[in-house]
Amino acid sequence: MDSLSRRPAPGIARTLRTWMTMTTLVVMATVAAPERACADDAPAAEAAAGASAAAGPGASSADLDRRLRELEEQVAALKAELARGRGAAGAAVPGDLEKRIDALSREIERLRLGDAAAPPAGDTAGGFGPAASKVYHARRGVSIGGYGEMVFTDPDDQADDGSASGETASADLLRAVLYFGYKFNDHLLFNSEIEVEHAVAADGDAGEVAVEFAYVDYRHNDAWGARGGLLLVPVGFINELHEPPIFFGSTRPEVEQFIIPTTWRELGGGLYGSAGPVDWKAYLVTSLDASGFTAAEGIREGRQEGMEAVAEDFALTARVDWTVRPGLVLGAGGFSGDTAQANAGLDGARVVQYEGHAEWRWRGVQVRGLYARTRLDDAAAVGTLTGEAVGSQMNGYYGEVGWNVLSLRKGSKQELSPFFRYEALDTQAEMPAGALADPANDRTVHTAGIHYRPIPNLALKADWQGFSNAAGTGVDRINLALGWLF
Repeated sequence: MDSLSRRPAPGIARTLRTWMTMTTLVVMATVAAPERACADDAPAAEAAAGASAAAGPGASSADLDRRLRELEEQVAALKAELARGRGAAGAAVPGDLEKRIDALSREIERLRLGDAAAPPAGDTAGGFGPAASKVYHARRGVSIGGYGEMVFTDPDDQADDGSASGETASADLLRAVLYFGYKFNDHLLFNSEIEVEHAVAADGDAGEVAVEFAYVDYRHNDAWGARGGLLLVPVGFINELHEPPIFFGSTRPEVEQFIIPTTWRELGGGLYGSAGPVDWKAYLVTSLDASGFTAAEGIREGRQEGMEAVAEDFALTARVDWTVRPGLVLGAGGFSGDTAQANAGLDGARVVQYEGHAEWRWRGVQVRGLYARTRLDDAAAVGTLTGEAVGSQMNGYYGEVGWNVLSLRKGSKQELSPFFRYEALDTQAEMPAGALADPANDRTVHTAGIHYRPIPNLALKADWQGFSNAAGTGVDRINLALGWLF
């Protein structure tokens, strides 16, 4: 039976009804509350941008004091102008005065708070998520940020073929992450991400503590910079931008777990920069280790993650993104390198992966699409080494659309986005001669849900996922999640 047409099990349906009722009540209560004008209005944005430019990261204490006085004088002058306009009979009051006053007042508050201020949840730098970018916005010294997510999963009692799924409901503190950065001066900084998975890392427990990235960044100017250390491989949407409030769904897309293996990081260094609407990156890094490749997860377990990495083979990885116009981005990324890493019986085992992606944002609508393909040379020899029927080609793609219905409410800072995502992936799309593919690895996933952000730094998520595969063993599930960043 098709996974989309089968009704959820009673336990799942009851969980969904309870969650939807609670979410509806919370949203209705929050949306009904009065809100201030949106900070994204053009006059307010221009005022804040001007204030930030005048007191940038390199500003001294005297510069900041002077800028604070200037801003306070501007606010006082605007308030006086507003009072005069209101007091004059029949006089027209400029509609943006109050927005400009509000924007300048927030900028005064931000300058006084300094580095303790929370990161703007849509503000990124260097290709990283908002919290990971926090050190780039600091003036000097230490910067601390983070993110986390809690996920509840309720799988169906039956698989697509009617057999018992054998799966049980679970709740997990999936990730708790801290970013530690240090800005030495206007050109040099250090940035790092330390992650605890599954709450407890100890013998016999599933959790682990890992460094997701740790690098030194030299930013010469807006045109180019260089970084080195443990780097995120710059492919796909999620590998670099994986903070839960900024992507749809309680879990990351399957394509960006098993075709593009998040979180994918390797030791190395390289250059990055921008030329007008085009941003680019190119790194030389330690390559994958083919001894970790599997039939079901492809190259995922070949990541060396900077842990005593074998460095017999290196890889080149690069990315380019073109902002065609505000809200529309087209891009591509790739990875190429031998993966033998001194394993006996392998000669090269080269992996070549490339992906293309596109994103369009317009008036509360967000549309994403991604296609990724991986080729593995010497797949038969890799299979002999690992005992796995490793595919010689692995493909995946997905399309996603969501709409923030609260964008219709003028001035709303909240988001309530129904969304839908369709994925197809196969880690054994092509096989070496004599090897047979497992039909369970030819998968499709339908995800439909709600993404609610009462504030930009916090997300409540609820979604249903229909898992299908050519073997008929897919198990549907409902997920609930809470995600945050700071």
